[in-house]
Amino acid sequence: MDIRETNRRVIEQFRAGGEVDGMHRERLLLLTTTGRHTGEPRTVPMMVHRDGDRLLVVASNVGAPRHPDWYLNLTDDPRVTVEVDDRKFEAEALPLLGADYVRAWTELERHYPFLADHRAKAKQAKRVIPIVELSEES
Repeated sequence: MDIRETNRRVIEQFRAGGEVDGMHRERLLLLTTTGRHTGEPRTVPMMVHRDGDRLLVVASNVGAPRHPDWYLNLTDDPRVTVEVDDRKFEAEALPLLGADYVRAWTELERHYPFLADHRAKAKQAKRVIPIVELSEES
């Protein structure tokens, strides 16, 4: 599977406003970060978890030993663009910490049991999977 081609297709279908093949549109968002090496915009589709009014994304990278590129980008520049539902807005990406992280992770694993496997794989590599809140800028 060519992940870039899959992402391109998902982004195109999401922006067209219709169904996204093989995915639940209401669980998706598009996140645009600024490339830390290129300074160019980088858009990725990802699963979103709605925690009350908060939008959370998980940098699981399927439990890989390193953080996904989008997460590394936002650690350099937390200003991002979010496309969710039929809205597009500028946001600040804020990694969760402490008790907020623990509560959110527990809730995420309850809703998405596959994350337990991602966490176990990442733990072997001594990596903690970040959870990021996308906070709309006012």
